[in-house]
Amino acid sequence: MVSTSVLPQVAGDDASKEEASPRGAKWWYATFHNVTAMVGAGVLSLPYAMAHLGWGPGTLALVVSWCITLYTLWLMIQLHECVPGTRFDRYSDLGQYAFGPRLGLWIVVPQQLIVQVGCDTVYMVTGGKCLEKFMEILYPESTKLHRSYWICIFGSIQFFLSQLPNLNSIAAVSLAAAVMSLSYSTITWVACFARGPASNVSYAYKNTTASDSMFRVFNALGQVAFAYAGHGVILEIQATIPSTPTKPSRLPMWKGTVVAYFITALCYFPVAMAGYWTFGQEVEDNVLMALKRPRWLIAAANLMVVIHVIGSYQVYAMPVFDTIESILITRLKLPPGIALRLIARSAYVAFTLFVGVTFPFFADLLGFFGGFGFTPTSYFLPCVIWLAIKKPKRFSLHWLANWGCIIVGVLMMFASTVGGLRNIVVDSSTYSFYS
Repeated sequence: MVSTSVLPQVAGDDASKEEASPRGAKWWYATFHNVTAMVGAGVLSLPYAMAHLGWGPGTLALVVSWCITLYTLWLMIQLHECVPGTRFDRYSDLGQYAFGPRLGLWIVVPQQLIVQVGCDTVYMVTGGKCLEKFMEILYPESTKLHRSYWICIFGSIQFFLSQLPNLNSIAAVSLAAAVMSLSYSTITWVACFARGPASNVSYAYKNTTASDSMFRVFNALGQVAFAYAGHGVILEIQATIPSTPTKPSRLPMWKGTVVAYFITALCYFPVAMAGYWTFGQEVEDNVLMALKRPRWLIAAANLMVVIHVIGSYQVYAMPVFDTIESILITRLKLPPGIALRLIARSAYVAFTLFVGVTFPFFADLLGFFGGFGFTPTSYFLPCVIWLAIKKPKRFSLHWLANWGCIIVGVLMMFASTVGGLRNIVVDSSTYSFYS
């Protein structure tokens, strides 16, 4: 828990921000950082969400979410330099300006941390599952390891990468991750179309109790929300782009974001439609787990997912590292340096690894974190901040658009949080922990 007494230090001064985020990035940096942050584990669960929502509601949820979150990204990009001469390099900085030093901190920081820690936890599970699947395809006769071991193997990679200093230092990793996300998404939907519908495929809703069906629908909405998860690091990405009075950072940032969202659509919609069309209501929560042929291509796709989530983990972890180290330096007066970085960052990686090993429920985690953390930061918190800072005229276009996003976002938050939490409890009752 962050104390309000350390607020100025958590927000950071200009010198520390310049050191943490050198402002030399180009617009295409924003593209692949956004693709890496956005297109991740969530895309593989979209067919599973469609299975619970159905063709019509599922397609509507995807389209509406894409439109809302692109609009709220535009709001965030415009607000980055809404005060002349000042750049809000972190979500918390913007929240403090909008709501005041104390209230802004407590509104924004917990939500952003939930997003970042939630993403990293899910990526631990995703990386472990896909690494396990990759090895099973290559060596089908080998002795099978429990999934917890594979998650630990994936987590060990993050201990090394976590020692890189900032976002620009992982640009190559992020670029590789962005290429991998587009590649495995394409392989997934092409393989689904090539396979064709499964025998006795059904697109009807699953035959279950009314309450279970309702909670699964709620959880599916959270999975859709999780898929649109880039807002938690959007300001940190924009902070790496230079800005001048004649060419403010919002211009290249918006250009990079639009390209990234176009790539996101090319990944999300074909995977969601093709996966559901192929497997219907029996699709698995990770559609890659259900694909078998061609073996070499499916193995390659799983390896691509592993490479992608390696980079995505770091994109979400870097702002957390910055916050943790700022608190330790300013509040506990610990000296900055390699020792602090090694201990603090390794402790964070170990924490997300522990949670991922303890609760390896992919779809349930997506739904819970999608509702509890991602819906506020992606769907309605940018709108609340815009209303507080810009104060648009009542019933104007921006006023109506923002309030519409707020209403939709709040409803999704409550529904998907309840659905995800309930499903975690139900699935935990039949799971053998640490077996």
